Amino acid sequence: MESEGKFVQLLLSLCLVAVQCLVVSAGPLRSVSDPHWYPATATWYGSPDGDGSDGGACGYGSLVDVKPLRARVGAVTPILFKGGEGCGACYKVKCLDESICSRRAVTVIITDECPGCSAGSHFDLSGTAFGRMAVAGEGNQLRNRGELPVMYRRTPCKYPGKNIAFRVNEGSTDYWLSLLVEFEDGDGDVGSMHIKQASSTEWTEMQHIWGATWCITAGPLRGPFSVKLTTLSTAQTLSARDVIPSNWSPKATYTSRLNFN
Repeated sequence: MESEGKFVQLLLSLCLVAVQCLVVSAGPLRSVSDPHWYPATATWYGSPDGDGSDGGACGYGSLVDVKPLRARVGAVTPILFKGGEGCGACYKVKCLDESICSRRAVTVIITDECPGCSAGSHFDLSGTAFGRMAVAGEGNQLRNRGELPVMYRRTPCKYPGKNIAFRVNEGSTDYWLSLLVEFEDGDGDVGSMHIKQASSTEWTEMQHIWGATWCITAGPLRGPFSVKLTTLSTAQTLSARDVIPSNWSPKATYTSRLNFN
């Protein structure tokens, strides 16, 4: 009986390990959240109560001027921009001067690069986001400080009510298809993208062009297209089946039915 009990315990342990492996490989339960705060500096640009950049190096265009990105955008130095693969990542940023700064951190989404900013980790925030780090009524005084020492950490992106969308960039053809990723919950960043054509069983890897934009050069390409993306930070994978129809058109945006948890 004792040996039988040990066998049952071993079997249960193996089952538990298998379940844990399945959970890890599934991806959505992993989090990009970082409990550690890191030192940086911050400035602001645009109008004092504005949304910051008009477009930006990530390629989001007019999305930066409307919710949910509106007034939550930021440009970062190359160490955080990561050649564009840092686009879409979300950070919490807070200033440290208790005489004027609130204890509340602001959440910003990386939409632009700031190659001329201070070396190391630096955030160039919208005037609105910068001012929100102040205690009530002190936003203008905080902006008058210019450059501030701050602390920052990664945080999961959240777009309530939104699913991942793919914008077909202007200039796309049946031989050169370029996509931009929008509203990615969780990691927010993209490490790789693959595309599958109509009636095909093969995923073809797309090339990273700039910012949040990826492309494939082949042809003639036949839709509908399924798109699989893998996040840069935690390698979570999501596949949107037939998300781009056969009659797609440049500058159109096609929304999937899913998002990362």
